[in-house]
Amino acid sequence: MTERPHYHGHRERLRAKLLQDSRQLADYEILELILGMALVRQDTKPLAKELLARFKTFRGVFLAKPEELRALDGFGPSLDVFWRLLREFRARFDEAPLTERQILSSPALVADLAKTRIGFLSAEEFWVAMVDNKNRLMAWERVSKGTVDQAAVYPREVLSLALERKASGIILVHNHPGGDPAPSRADIDFDAADHPRGQGFGHSGA
Repeated sequence: MTERPHYHGHRERLRAKLLQDSRQLADYEILELILGMALVRQDTKPLAKELLARFKTFRGVFLAKPEELRALDGFGPSLDVFWRLLREFRARFDEAPLTERQILSSPALVADLAKTRIGFLSAEEFWVAMVDNKNRLMAWERVSKGTVDQAAVYPREVLSLALERKASGIILVHNHPGGDPAPSRADIDFDAADHPRGQGFGHSGA
């Protein structure tokens, strides 16, 4: 009989700890189990520890850019697909307010909606949140995709979406792949051009 790889027994012990009390697991052990769902025939402990060493926290690992993850030894195509699936699951989880018509009562709620959808991208994207007269989310849609430092957005396209959805208000959101959340010169010029009297688009960076 072929001897089973050593990590099989280790993974079974981790699963037992998870079922008994998930708080017993160290951060890297949680990552081991997650990675093991895609890398069934591979010891995932080294990669789990490398991910935490490189990106520090679960949040850092989850929001790491795809090219940064692929640069790590062992993060191949199958894991890339699995990670995209995890991100899509999380993005749709955070977009649940759309179907539940929850109220967007603060900028933080809009930021949370955006971070898991576009926070890790290496190119800028513009999205628009449309709300009714009670600030309940009606739609959450991408307006445009751009390059690493810019994404074109045209007011007529945004207004067309808002009219189509019969929205009472809109909030524009875009990401800064470089990591600096401060408005760029183009962002400031856009705001100044489109509502010089302080009216018009709500605008938020993520």
